Amino acid sequence: MTDVQQILVAIEHGDAKAAEQLLPLVYDELRKLAAVKLANEKPGQTLQATALVHEAYLRLVDTDNVQHWEGRGHFFAAAAESMRRILVENYRRKRRLKRGGKMSRNELEEVAVVMPQSDLDLVELDAALRKLEAKNTRRAQVVKLRYYAGLTVEEAAATLGVSTSTVDRDWTYARAWLFCEMSQKG
Repeated sequence: MTDVQQILVAIEHGDAKAAEQLLPLVYDELRKLAAVKLANEKPGQTLQATALVHEAYLRLVDTDNVQHWEGRGHFFAAAAESMRRILVENYRRKRRLKRGGKMSRNELEEVAVVMPQSDLDLVELDAALRKLEAKNTRRAQVVKLRYYAGLTVEEAAATLGVSTSTVDRDWTYARAWLFCEMSQKG
């Protein structure tokens, strides 16, 4: 019988200290399992792998609701199921009407659009971007990094080797310039 199986048996018999001994032995595997579960979730998931592991672990070793473990595999299968339930509960909680329902909060920094997506003509944008590049290469680079690569202001600044305030100014100018340029053609 492995250490994990012995500890699981002790937990079944109500040994509260056994639960403390189990976590260090299974934490890394539970963390990997949580990372896989979270990787399969939709973007915008706010639950961290560590929080998911801890919540699932607390449910699994609850001394008030003792469970029978048929071994290590059964424990990890139950952990995966517990994590799935936590993610579903978290999703339902976020979707409730009093929490905004289907609406989601978007920080202005994260909304990197030159024009509304439905009206955006990529050929027109490319032509306008080439004009901007002839006029100011760095500002065109900022647009490429922010809009196409999805980099943050900080990441774009590091890539270009300039300050974040420079990227902010270039980004603001470039969006306005592209908007004007594309509005004249449409």
